[in-house]
Amino acid sequence: MSGALAVGGAIAALFASSLSSSIVAPNPSFEDAPTDKMVIDVVTVNGSGCPLGTAAVAVSPDNTAFTVTYSDYLAQVGVGARPTDFRKNCQLNLAVRVPQGFTYAIASVNYRGYAYLEEGATATQKAHYYFQGQAETNEGVHRFNGPFDDNWQANDITELGALVWAPCGEIRNFNINTELRVSGGTSNTAETTSFIAMDSTDGAVNTTYQLAWKKCETGGGGGA
Repeated sequence: MSGALAVGGAIAALFASSLSSSIVAPNPSFEDAPTDKMVIDVVTVNGSGCPLGTAAVAVSPDNTAFTVTYSDYLAQVGVGARPTDFRKNCQLNLAVRVPQGFTYAIASVNYRGYAYLEEGATATQKAHYYFQGQAETNEGVHRFNGPFDDNWQANDITELGALVWAPCGEIRNFNINTELRVSGGTSNTAETTSFIAMDSTDGAVNTTYQLAWKKCETGGGGGA
C-alpha cells in the first residue's frame, strides 16, 4: 500500500478531550504549526491486524494531527476464533514530509475501539513508534478486564522534555507498531467469545499547548 495521501478531515478536535492537564507548559522557543501542509506517504503496511487495503492515513487541515483508520483490526478468543486470532498486530512505515524549516515530534497518541470481554477474560493494547534510525520509544501498554462491553480509549502522552524530534533537513520514515491481544483467562471459551477491536489511531503532532512544532536551526529544513 503506497501513495501520497490527500490532506483532509477535521481531525484536530478529536484530541482536545484526550490531553491531560498535567502536560508541561509550552516553552517560549516553540512555534505554532506551519501553514504549509505536511504530507504523509504510506510506504509499507504489514501485519495481521491491517491486511492490504484496510488501513488509511489522513492529515488534519491545520497540521495538528494525523489519523490512522483501521477496518479489520480485531483480536478474539473463543467460539468462532482461530488459534492465531488471540493476537493481531500492525506495522506502518510512513514517509512524513514537513514544511521547510520546521521539525515535529509526536506529543500524544489516542487509540480507540470497541471490546467485548466475558468475565475472567482480559485484553491488552500495546504500541510504540519511532523515527527510522533512532531507538524505539518506550512501549505504551493498556489493559482491560472483563466483564467489559463498551467503547474503549487509551492515551499515550509525552512530556515536553521527552519529545523526540525528527531530524531537520532529512526525511526519516516514521514507524508505528501496534498490537491487540486477548486472553480467555477463566472465561468459558468453549461457549463464549471475547474480542477487542481498534478503529483508529490518532497521532497529535501539536496540541493546544503547542508542544510539538518548532523551527529548525538556521540552515536546517524539514525536508518538504
